[in-house]
Amino acid sequence: MALTRAKKSEILEGYEQAMAEAQHAFVVGFRGITVNQVTELRRRIREKGDHYVVVKNTIALRAAAGRPLEQLKEHFSGPTAIAYSLSDPVAIAKVLTEFKKEAPVLGLKAGLVEGRPVAANQIDEIASMPSREELLTKLLFLMQSPISRFVKVLAAAGPRRLATVLDQVAKQKN
Repeated sequence: MALTRAKKSEILEGYEQAMAEAQHAFVVGFRGITVNQVTELRRRIREKGDHYVVVKNTIALRAAAGRPLEQLKEHFSGPTAIAYSLSDPVAIAKVLTEFKKEAPVLGLKAGLVEGRPVAANQIDEIASMPSREELLTKLLFLMQSPISRFVKVLAAAGPRRLATVLDQVAKQKN
């Protein structure tokens, strides 16, 4: 069934809005994938707070014009979908690579991370990185570690021993 001009402009507006918001996107080929598999992929992506949109290539290319996703225009051929994230490219890359193991027909064509194009073979590397939350947790641990060790030393040594240790350190530095 052919799309009317009004329907095409409505789809174009939706694509433009999505592509304007997306900081991280992956172009996915889904030839040979079943409806149940696509439904499962969408569910997993939505669980992470991200989006998966099946696109009409000609309209998607118009919507991408002047936006970072335009750098991937050569990958808009055949059945194409865009999986995009507003915050964490690692989480969506993990979902896509894990799902590709279950459904090998899923084709990762290319990606866009922070406005820079990424080749399909680099998507696996992105997926192997720790997520933003994991990195923040590690950073917080590293920041708290010296303070907590100091507090433990204070508690174990007692005030008199601490004064002696600080005095000895001061004498060594002079």
